[in-house]
Amino acid sequence: MKNSPALQSFDPQAVGFRSGLEVHQQLLTDHKLFCRCPAGVYSDDYDAQALRHMRPTLSELGEYDGTALMEFKTKKDILYRLNKRSVCTYEMDDNPPFLINEQAVEIAMEIALLLNCSIVGELHVARKQYLDGSIPAGFQRTAIVGLNGWLPYKGRRIGVVQLAVEEDACREIRDRGHLRIYATDRLSMPLIEVVTAPDMRTPQEVAEVGWLIAETLRATGKIRRGLGSVRQDVNVSVAGGTRVEIKGVPRIPLFPSLTYFEAYRQHRLLALRDRMHRRGLDKETEAYKRFELGSELEHPLLEQARRDHQRIAAVVLRGMSGLLRWPIGPNRVFADDIAGRVRVIACLDHFPNLLHTDDRRPSALSTCDRQALKALTGMTADDCVVIVWGQPKDVETGLNEVEIRVREALVGIPNETRQRLPGGETDFERILPGPDRMYPDTDSPPLALPAARVKAIRDRLPEPPWTRQARYTEFGLPAHWMRSLLREPVRADAFDYALKVGIKPKLAGWITVELLKYRRRIQRGAAELNPTHLQALLDYIVDNKIPRAGIRLFIEAGARRGSTEWRRLADECNLNCADRNTIEAAVEDAYVNRHLIRTLQPEARRRCLTGIVIDKLNCLADGRMVADIVEGRLNAN
Repeated sequence: MKNSPALQSFDPQAVGFRSGLEVHQQLLTDHKLFCRCPAGVYSDDYDAQALRHMRPTLSELGEYDGTALMEFKTKKDILYRLNKRSVCTYEMDDNPPFLINEQAVEIAMEIALLLNCSIVGELHVARKQYLDGSIPAGFQRTAIVGLNGWLPYKGRRIGVVQLAVEEDACREIRDRGHLRIYATDRLSMPLIEVVTAPDMRTPQEVAEVGWLIAETLRATGKIRRGLGSVRQDVNVSVAGGTRVEIKGVPRIPLFPSLTYFEAYRQHRLLALRDRMHRRGLDKETEAYKRFELGSELEHPLLEQARRDHQRIAAVVLRGMSGLLRWPIGPNRVFADDIAGRVRVIACLDHFPNLLHTDDRRPSALSTCDRQALKALTGMTADDCVVIVWGQPKDVETGLNEVEIRVREALVGIPNETRQRLPGGETDFERILPGPDRMYPDTDSPPLALPAARVKAIRDRLPEPPWTRQARYTEFGLPAHWMRSLLREPVRADAFDYALKVGIKPKLAGWITVELLKYRRRIQRGAAELNPTHLQALLDYIVDNKIPRAGIRLFIEAGARRGSTEWRRLADECNLNCADRNTIEAAVEDAYVNRHLIRTLQPEARRRCLTGIVIDKLNCLADGRMVADIVEGRLNAN
């Protein structure tokens, strides 16, 4: 299937591909969002544990959110690991919130203005239900800061629907069976959520817009970096379908394959719906028979289930023969979508967690088992049987989910959140939340954002990445240099400072991109030089007229010694630039003592003498000065 012509020839645009992003980025603040615990204190150690169970509550409209009901069906025990250095009673919902962190609001406003959003006049905190247990209170506090923004992209605008500031959730440690374990160190850290319109038309555009957003956020220098500091939800739909959210994608390079395969999956699910309709199947009238199984089947997995005293049950899916092996991806069929739903909601997370009569692999049901099922259930050649085993209540939930997922296939594409799998495909994570899960937070007062405050932030905004890129293009910088500068604000600021002190653009780019990468390679794990150190280095290079080759030696010596005291480094490593007298002496010595030089043709003699002198002076000599002195010495003869 991986190299099937159908998959290779699939064109997402031809099926109405649309995609949008929800970018969650932690902010670089001293404290958390609604308490005064320090932000960014991570540890796997814990001083105490708390056990909780989640249950759904009615919305302000008297309705339940679909995600909340789904999570309630899983009947999970939620265990929180608490470290007293990073959490307080607020995180455990035993204390009201403090006033919202003004530092976080300030950063969020700055980013919203960079994204061309209109800032709200008054910030109102709302509660968003989270019944997966990742927030002990069962809801997340969030507040919209900016609306109706845009990003320039290839001659058009990508809409930014809104930007909100909100608290982060717990860090998941383990999720197996009916137990989910969380670390609370990340809980309540300030982050922003940037929501774009579904304006991306190809999988590659999704990645390119993702980078544009990342570069815009990094331009502020006020966001956290590193694994876990940013998570992106990618929304995908095709014509005739509905929105599906791929949750928590950690890296932008994963976007193209994920969105391509998700579009293909949705396209195939719509084709499956049409095939089921042609067979006369109908969501409202289908009734599925269930059967308890004893020792009728000999499959090894079922024999083990009997030894473990587990329940084994089957459901007959009328008219579904052959459709459970309907391809929906390079390595997945429709049965895998059903199995994903059973895994999450019924907590039957052993693999495989179901058997079915459509499966033709060697590990599937044998011919004898199929015959036994036919005799027991009365299935016909048009039917399919799915078998589930485990604890009695889990099996009941699993059978329900098998039936629900098949009925959903008769409609098309279910609204759901999916998780990333290795290789670019996805699996079920939860039902997609609806609007009914949000309601006002009566514990938090509104916060006015006056026009004067907005203007003060607008007046000190950093240069947007698209403006920087236009400037870099005029300098003729290579594309990979521009990408590096746009994604690393410290390097970009150093580049601009280098231009300010008189270094030419291409030399400035070479220093701030190539040499700083080289420094990190030879001193593994080395942090970026801070702006003060970089400016001092550039000043030293200019003031002492250090040539290009010498700059490399200088940075290498600094990396190996871990030093940023440039003057002392030059003295200790003998890296001071040669003056005119030193160069003249080196030229004279080489000319007099290297007899071979005088036997060469004039041009070769000049190159050879110049190379010997520069090598002798350890590359720390001005190239033009060396060339002038060599030329004068040769002309003197």
